[in-house]
Amino acid sequence: MPTDGCVIIGAGGHGKVVLDAYLRARPGAAVELRDDAAEKSGMHVLGVRVTVPVGPIAQLGGICHVAIGDNMRRRHLGVSILDAGLALMSVIHPEASVSADASIGRGAFIAARAVVAPGAVVEDGVIVNHGAVVDHDCRVGAWSHVAPGSVLGGGVTIGRSCLIGSGAVLLPGLTVGDEAVVGAGAIVTRSVPAGVTVIGAPAKESHDSG
Repeated sequence: MPTDGCVIIGAGGHGKVVLDAYLRARPGAAVELRDDAAEKSGMHVLGVRVTVPVGPIAQLGGICHVAIGDNMRRRHLGVSILDAGLALMSVIHPEASVSADASIGRGAFIAARAVVAPGAVVEDGVIVNHGAVVDHDCRVGAWSHVAPGSVLGGGVTIGRSCLIGSGAVLLPGLTVGDEAVVGAGAIVTRSVPAGVTVIGAPAKESHDSG
């Protein structure tokens, strides 16, 4: 892989979105698409042939981006890549709005129409998906996913490996603990403890075990 290229890991739906953003942001740059699913071997995604399997990690070469929507799988692969001494590339769609005063971590993905405002910090491996808003002075912890159309008000802090569901709204200044889940469409008016799932408007803890 040439030094200006990228190995994108994951040839599923999210991988297709990341690949599209990469090709738009870096026309003509080298790219390799890898996946562990045997049935994807030799298929093409947006004109790029899928190589199976992903590993061994140490032999990937070049710079990598883990394009897997599942937070835990993305974190596992991302940490393995970093531990192997390889680099993670962030991918930012050219139609995203990212302030020059914002900080974007290694391996993060910022999708089309997403907004990352001044003073915001997006840590390693975070997904800020289509049309999501990370307002001023927010912090989104590593390996979290801010799903399409969700809005983080100013000064919100999101922990590590959280999921903020599509269309959710978090009022300014709130905190969401590590590995918490905010359901799609939730209106969050109070901080959310670590590991808790909240749903509804206003959002309340879900005790659904099913």
